[in-house]
Amino acid sequence: MKLPVNYKVQEGELEGKVVLVTGANRGFGLAITMDLAKAGATVIMLGRDLGSLEYAYDAVVDAGYKEPILYPLDLEGATPENYQELQDNILDKFKKLDGLIHNAAILGTQMPIDQYDIKLWYSTLQINLSAPFMLTQFLIPALMKSDDARILFLSSTVGRKARAYWGAYSVSKFGIEGFAKTLSEELEKTQITVNTINPGKIRTEMRRTAYPAEDASSVPRPEEKSSVIVYLLSNKGSKINGEQLTIVE
Repeated sequence: MKLPVNYKVQEGELEGKVVLVTGANRGFGLAITMDLAKAGATVIMLGRDLGSLEYAYDAVVDAGYKEPILYPLDLEGATPENYQELQDNILDKFKKLDGLIHNAAILGTQMPIDQYDIKLWYSTLQINLSAPFMLTQFLIPALMKSDDARILFLSSTVGRKARAYWGAYSVSKFGIEGFAKTLSEELEKTQITVNTINPGKIRTEMRRTAYPAEDASSVPRPEEKSSVIVYLLSNKGSKINGEQLTIVE
């Protein structure tokens, strides 16, 4: 299912919503956070580095948008106890969670499987696949408290069609696609919808690493595509469930 990039965010359309965004401190995650805050949502900005989270926080507040909440957490090393604490904090403060945006990921490295560094393989799968599983599992109780909740997993073209040398990143995104579809089936009779979304080309540090020879000026900036996330969290996206979504160029 294809989504247009030209959705216009209306101030206040997500007023009262509480949304957690992983990897919210830079790139597409920060652009998503800006749009959600502009729409009136309270964004829980989850990221590994407190310093960059604080920088991102200042950007949101300086723009005059809804003040976000900072939540530093290293997804690679996070334990079930860390996720339980997060669940407790959300329920204590907000009583619910209306959206969970799985944006954080690492590229790993691009090389043949027979040469792939085993430690990096484990790290990539941990951050890109196992952490989203644990985070989702622990936050489903908070999402169940919402009248209309969304779970969105950022995917990739190489998570839907295999490509040589993309290694653990591609495998992790294929895993995300399968996990999201399974979850959407399990939650089909609840008020929680689950979808994956392939944003396509975005001018981020990860893309620069993956395509070092590419002309970056030809690649859309994160803020040119991030408003689609607001669309999916709004009333307009309430019937979309179990889909592989793609943002058209």
